Amino acid sequence: MASTLCCRASKLVSSTTIRRHLPLVGAFCVLSLGFSNLCPTLSSSSYLKTGCAQSLPFVPLLRSKFSTQSPDKTVHAVKMEGNSNTVPSIVVYVTVPNREAGRKLAESIVKEKLAACVNIVPGLESVYLWEGKINTDPEELLIIKTRQSLLGALTEHVKANHEYDVPEVIALPITGGSSQYLEWLKNSTRD
Repeated sequence: MASTLCCRASKLVSSTTIRRHLPLVGAFCVLSLGFSNLCPTLSSSSYLKTGCAQSLPFVPLLRSKFSTQSPDKTVHAVKMEGNSNTVPSIVVYVTVPNREAGRKLAESIVKEKLAACVNIVPGLESVYLWEGKINTDPEELLIIKTRQSLLGALTEHVKANHEYDVPEVIALPITGGSSQYLEWLKNSTRD
């Protein structure tokens, strides 16, 4: 299916554009839809029982072909509910009109310890309905990593410091990941 999608898309846009945007689109799809929704044939199998992508059958092959780490350096993944050194965490999406607004908002969020990290992703184009009219605007995306317990305070901070009347604040759960990163996220945010 992916190869068919790429072949059809290549007729519409240049291959350079696809190569530049496909990783971001793929990451967004996995975050938004979940791996089991994108690969239903694997979701019913025993490969996804652990809730960890490392359990998939092709991961060792990819690791052996593309890994730059020596075999003794392994990444320890953790499920959120199984580690006392972490807290329930989320990824929050917030769109902003431009880089300056994004940087200002991101810095204030981190300064207030409402998030451990904010990524600013440039080059979005949003199509939306506002006041009965379809609009298209360039935007940037803030990807905010924080504690689930801070969502209310983060939402209020965004509303108070955002240019839009109704800013986007959408949260997705972090169900697992690098234990060191998740511990850092906990220690870099307020209680």
